[in-house]
Amino acid sequence: MATPAPTLRFEREAWRKGIHLVAGVDEAGVGPLAGPVTAAAVALTGNRRLGWFGQVRDSKLLPGTERERLAAEIRRSVPFAIGWATHEEIDRLGILPARRLCMLRAIEQLPERPGHVISDALDLPLPGVRPVIKGDMLSVAVAAASVIAKVARDALMDELCEEYPGYGFCRNKGYPTPEHRRLLAARGPCAIHRRSYAPVAQWTLPL
Repeated sequence: MATPAPTLRFEREAWRKGIHLVAGVDEAGVGPLAGPVTAAAVALTGNRRLGWFGQVRDSKLLPGTERERLAAEIRRSVPFAIGWATHEEIDRLGILPARRLCMLRAIEQLPERPGHVISDALDLPLPGVRPVIKGDMLSVAVAAASVIAKVARDALMDELCEEYPGYGFCRNKGYPTPEHRRLLAARGPCAIHRRSYAPVAQWTLPL
């Protein structure tokens, strides 16, 4: 059975209350053993309907080429911003606070502060935030944010693949694939591995 497409249900509820700018926020990179966690915020207004609204999905459900195409359309057409929490911050704070941190950074970077924020499941210490379980599957704005975040993080991991060769970051993006686990066991961790994650914690990283 096909997965239902995200809708503007939650966005419309806010627009009907007179809120002009509604943002969706989502993050990518919670599970990887290396690299940052990345969030994106995408802001929509009630007076515009764009073609990609009917095409966007949770980024995990889209092939890479479709994510790239949609990300380019989204970036061209609506306000967006990206926030990062580094692997050091993940190790120091824990992954849940780091997820919130990168979401807050993305929202703060928007050119205009939204009057309402739809978050993918996480509560945030801001006024007007609505956490929605599986928001990336239900909300157009959150799904768009998931695409932007995933494409941005993948691009960074491609760069880090060249900077830290030997771990296949171009292919696994830091996720604990069998190949990545094998290379980690053979080589030990590099500087961008998350020291607090169990498969990495057994190693001592150089300072």
